[in-house]
Amino acid sequence: MKNGLATLSIPELDEEMGRQVKKYVDSLTVPQGSLGRLEELAIDLAKMTGQAFPEVSRPGVIVFAADHGITDEGVSAYPKEVTEQMALNFLNNGAAINVFSRAISAYFDIVDIGIDADIDADKLTARKVRRGTRNFHKEDAMTLDEVNQALEVGYERAESMIDQGAKCLILGEMGIGNTTTSSAIISVVSGKSIESLVGQGTGLKSEGIIHKQRIIEEALSFRKPNPKDPIDILIKIGGLEIAGMAGAMLAAASKRIPILLDGFITTTAGVIATMISACAADYMFVGHQSAEPGHRTAIEWLGKEPILQLGMRIGEGTGAAVAFPILQAATLVVKEMATFESAGVSNK
Repeated sequence: MKNGLATLSIPELDEEMGRQVKKYVDSLTVPQGSLGRLEELAIDLAKMTGQAFPEVSRPGVIVFAADHGITDEGVSAYPKEVTEQMALNFLNNGAAINVFSRAISAYFDIVDIGIDADIDADKLTARKVRRGTRNFHKEDAMTLDEVNQALEVGYERAESMIDQGAKCLILGEMGIGNTTTSSAIISVVSGKSIESLVGQGTGLKSEGIIHKQRIIEEALSFRKPNPKDPIDILIKIGGLEIAGMAGAMLAAASKRIPILLDGFITTTAGVIATMISACAADYMFVGHQSAEPGHRTAIEWLGKEPILQLGMRIGEGTGAAVAFPILQAATLVVKEMATFESAGVSNK
C-alpha cells in the first residue's frame, strides 16, 4: 500500500464526548429514552465526530462500478453489459440512487474502477484499475498491485468528497456478479456455508441459485483464501468496487467522518475495511438490511443493527440514502430541541 493507506491512522471514538451528549440528551423535553434509537444514533455520532452537535449534511454519495470475471460462469440473471449500461444511466440521472441522492441534496460521484468497457463521459470519474476482475473460478481475481490500486482509488475519491464538504459518506456500487463475490467473501470470513448466504441476487430462479452456490463452493476450494487476511481475500476472490469502497471507508474513518453502509455488497466492503483496520467499524452505520440472506451475516460480523428493514435489494447505495434522513434527524434532536431547564418545564 502507498500514499494515504501507508500512513493510515484511525482515531479512537471520543467516549467522553459521548457521555456528555448522553447527559444532554437525557435533559431534553421528552421522557428519558423515549426517542429510542435516535438517541443512540446522536450519541454515536458525537463519539465519531468528537462534536457535541455533529453535522451530517451535506452527505456525499460515491458509486463504484466494476465488472466481475466470475459472470463467465453464468451466476447472474443479467449479462455483464448491464454494468456499463447502468453506469450510463447513473450519468444520465435516471437510476434510483440519483433520485434518492437528489432527495437528500448529496454530493454525487460515479467512479469507473473496473468496468469492462470504455466510457467517455464528462461526469464519470475514470479510475479504471483493469477491465473487470478475472474469473476466480479459474484464477485469482486480482494481483496484489491491482488490489492496492483499487484501495487507493477508493481512499482518494473519499478524500476528495470530504474535501468538497461531505459530512457523511454513503457508498454504493454497480457490478453484475458482485453478490457472487460478496457471498464468497462473507463465507470465508464468517465460516458459514454458501448455501446459507446465497440469495436471488439480481433475480435468479431456484436452479440458478443452486448453480451459483456450486460455482462459489468450487471456486473457494480452488482459491483457498486466508480467512484472516483481507488482502489475500481480495486477491483471490475480491471485486474492484469492493476494494474501492473499503479504501473509501478507511479514508472516512481516518477523518472522523460517519459512514452509512448500504446493502450486502457495501457491508461486505465494510467487513474488508474492518479487517484491514479494526477501528474502521466504529465509524459505520448500517442503513438497512437487504433481502439478500448473506447481508444479515455481514451485519452481525460488524456488530451492527440496521436502521431500516424495507426488503430492498437494489444496491447502488439506495438503502443508505433512504436511511440518511433518520441520521440527520438524530443530529437535529440534539441541536434544536429544548431542555427541561431552558423550556421551563418541570422534570420528574
